[in-house]
Amino acid sequence: MEPLFSSAPDPDHPGWNRWELNDRDRFLDQLGRVLVRPEPGGKARVRMFPERRHSNMINAVHGGAVMGFVDIALFAGAEACGAKAAGNGVTLDFTAQFLSRGTLDEPLDAVVEVLRETGRLIFVRGLVEQTHGIVASFSATLRKAGQR
Repeated sequence: MEPLFSSAPDPDHPGWNRWELNDRDRFLDQLGRVLVRPEPGGKARVRMFPERRHSNMINAVHGGAVMGFVDIALFAGAEACGAKAAGNGVTLDFTAQFLSRGTLDEPLDAVVEVLRETGRLIFVRGLVEQTHGIVASFSATLRKAGQR
């Protein structure tokens, strides 16, 4: 059985791995290229590349696109931090605070930190950043996939 996700080095971005769903007809594909890498201090950085299709009417990154990206980053980042989150896991709760607008044509990064992992849950928090500063903060609880 083919794994649900693949994470291989991205040849265009040294030091980064691609985070790809092997089934390309899913929501993740709407975000475009998503990259991930571990960061010092037990964190992970997950990156997307906002385009016009991710914009709102004032040509900033749409809040829904930011939240969709963060939901993906929760799982990709938790995995990069060593937690077993991908696959059929689900987001139980997710809060976000928007602090500034995201700009198009500049990478949007989610810096993810796993606060605690139990047998069934993963508690995560982080920041969405661009070069001008923090775009949003977030926290979430993930439930791991059950045994099939």
